Formats: sequence, structure tokens, C-alpha cells
Amino acid sequence: MKKLLLLALLCPALLMAQKNQDSVFIKKISDEIMRNGKAHDLLRELTKGIGGRLAGSPQFTKAVIWGEGALKAAGADKVFLQECLMPNWNRGGKDEATVVLMNNEKTARKLDVLALGNSLGTNGKTVTAPVIAVASFDELEAKKDLVKGKIVYYNHKFDAANIQTFRSYGEAGQYRRNGASRAAKYGAVGVMIRSLTEATDNIPHTGSMSYNDSFPKIPAVALGGYDADYVWKLSRQSSFQVSLKTNGHFLPDAVGHNVVAELTGSEFPDQFITVGGHLDSWDVNEGAHDDGAGIVQTIEILRTLKELGYRPKHSLRFVLFANEENGMKGGNRYASEAKDKNEKHVFALESDAGGFTPRGFGFTMSEPQLAKVQSWLPLLRPYGTESLTMGGGGADIGPLNRTFGTPIGGLVPDSQRYFDIHHARNDVFENVNKRELNLGAVNMAALLYLIDQYGL
Repeated sequence: MKKLLLLALLCPALLMAQKNQDSVFIKKISDEIMRNGKAHDLLRELTKGIGGRLAGSPQFTKAVIWGEGALKAAGADKVFLQECLMPNWNRGGKDEATVVLMNNEKTARKLDVLALGNSLGTNGKTVTAPVIAVASFDELEAKKDLVKGKIVYYNHKFDAANIQTFRSYGEAGQYRRNGASRAAKYGAVGVMIRSLTEATDNIPHTGSMSYNDSFPKIPAVALGGYDADYVWKLSRQSSFQVSLKTNGHFLPDAVGHNVVAELTGSEFPDQFITVGGHLDSWDVNEGAHDDGAGIVQTIEILRTLKELGYRPKHSLRFVLFANEENGMKGGNRYASEAKDKNEKHVFALESDAGGFTPRGFGFTMSEPQLAKVQSWLPLLRPYGTESLTMGGGGADIGPLNRTFGTPIGGLVPDSQRYFDIHHARNDVFENVNKRELNLGAVNMAALLYLIDQYGL
């Protein structure tokens, strides 16, 4: 009886001592990254030294070599490559679009456009056709008898009332993904969309689309905000044509690689915790926020844990994924190889929402697992984590969840500015703040430490 009473008295004290120990180590993580972090320097190397890294491009191959070297320099126990075949889409030159008034031969306006990723071009020709403008797929269906022989313009705007901007992106994204085939079904010869952004500029945003093989594969472009407003307003006032020329085409599939580094676990070496981002980007920018930020945060976590002499219980994997933007071959390859080797994956974390100030994490896991993670909020809150919520993860780690049921999570930075630059020319190094980038790495490293120590 006395032993039980003593144990009851000691347990709270032991728990408090453990929390203090965790708090002290997380503070060490934060101090190391904020004072000595290399993420911003690495990002400069990646963006300014290599630039845009479209899957299949020579720049992507250079990025793989760079990533392998950076992970080795950060102190990984081992670094290896996972080969995958990637789609090899090429923009093929400048995309062009010009508005011409039908009752006047004078050119009204040249539009600043970008062909959507994976779209097919006009085969060296210029497609000129009247424009029919709609705000939604429902309006397209209502006007389907008027679509044949025309270029369809979708003017679906971001819903400004959504405080969570990824919700607006999800709602508008269907027009980029499916708009071309929905219009081609009724005989359209081309498609234009309003870029998926609320940015107050005229910079167009590209991004991946797909075709339904049952319908013709027509050219598809995105317009910047000012031109989108112009076309929509003109469609309410006058009949007009657009002359459209794009050059997108596919080359034979290219060999690509995931770059994987590992710190071997001291207690559970055959159980894996993964953290990563995607190495590829679009061709029109430097891919600084999307997803250079996630890449260098991943490398920084490895560097910091090694610098602090941390020996993980589980094997930690740091993965620079291939081909997230227009094919998902890297994430699928990582999961399929894990399945072939019958690996046990405890948790996976991804950073692919920009290098802005961290606000929390979103998870796809069971309710009891989420409750355990939420119990760590007091340890994470001093570094910016405000919420740990259900719903989240990442495209590259999604295959692990679907294959094994692996719990996954995603860093949730402040998103209010993200879609101003997402898939656009201005996603460049100069638009990434060093402190915000480092804070993201701090919070990710702290979460990984807690999961490694206590499991889920």
C-alpha cells in the first residue's frame, strides 16, 4: 500500500520533469536554428544557383545532385537515391494571347498568359475564335449549345470570404484541372482561366491540368488578375475574339530521383519517421516558396539534430521528393518501395505550403493519436504553433497514408500571401523571409522530436 502511495506521489513529479526536459531540448533546437540556421543560405543556392526545376529538365537533375550533397554535408548517416520515371512536359516557348474586337480590326489588348502545365499547344498555329465567358461549370452547362468553335473563358474567382485560403484554392482548382475537357466536350477550341489567386497584379499563375481522353485536347492558359477582369468586363459589353498560341508538348518520360537521407534509430531502426518536401518546381520561377522552403527546412532539421548530438529512437528519413507538381511519381515511388520492403512507417510530415510564419499543423490520423499530439501544444506554442487540427498532410506523403494507413501531418504556415506567388513568376528567393523560414523548421523539428520520443 505504501509503495502504491509513493508511486502516486512520484508520477506527477516524474511527468513534470520529463516535460521540463522536453522543453529544454526544444529550446535548444530553436536556439540553434534561429542563431545558426543554414536554411536561408541553402535556399539561395537552390534558387539562384539552379532556378526553376521542372520535372524532366536539366535543372531538376542539377537539383538532385545538389540535394544529395547538401544532405551529406548536414551529417546524414546515409544518403541514397530512389529512381522513378517522370512525365517530361515542356512549355516550348512563349505563350501568346491577344484580344481582337470583332467589329474592329484594331488589336484591343495583348494578354499576359501562361499555358497550364501538361497542356498541349496549338501545333505552331494560332487559334483565333470568339470567346464565351462563364463564371462556373453550371453556366457552361447552361450555354453548352453556344460553345462549339469558341474559346471558353472561366472567370471563377477566389472566394475572399474564406479566411483559410487553401479552401478558395481547392474550390477554384477544378477549373484549372478539368476546365479544358469540360469545354472540349461541347466543341470548344481553347480555354482560358482566371489564375488561382487573389493577387492585385497581372502576373499569371500556371499549375497542373489534365485531359479527359474522351474529348479533344485543346490549349489551355491562365490570365493574370488585371487581364482577367478586362476579359470578363469586355464579355459583358461586346463580342470579341482571342488569338491564342501555345507550344506545350511532352517529351519521352525522364528518369528522376527522390533524394533520401537517414539517421538510424537507436531503439527502433526498422521503424521510420519521414519528413520532406518536393524538389521540383514550375519552369517560370525559382520555386522558392513552392517548395524550396520545404526542401531547405528538411535539410535544416537534419543538420540541427546532428549538431545537437541527438540520437533518434526511430530511424528518421529526410526526403526530397521528385515530380510533385505534375505527376506525383516521387511520392508514389517512395510508398511503393516501402511496401515492397515491408517497411513500418510510424509518421510522415511534409512542408509544402510556403515558408511563411508557422501557425500549426494539420493531421490525417485517428482521434486518439490527434489527442496525444494536442497534449504537446504547450511545448510548441512558444514557437508559433497555435493549432493542431484534424485534416492535413501533403501530396508526397499521401501515398504512405493510403498504402499503410500511416499517420501524416503537414506544416500550416500563414497562408494569406501564399497564393499571391504560387506557381507564378514572383515565387523567387527575395520573397522568402529568413526568420519565418527558420521558424517553420523549428516547429517541424520539435514535433518530430516529440513523436520520436513518445510515438503515436
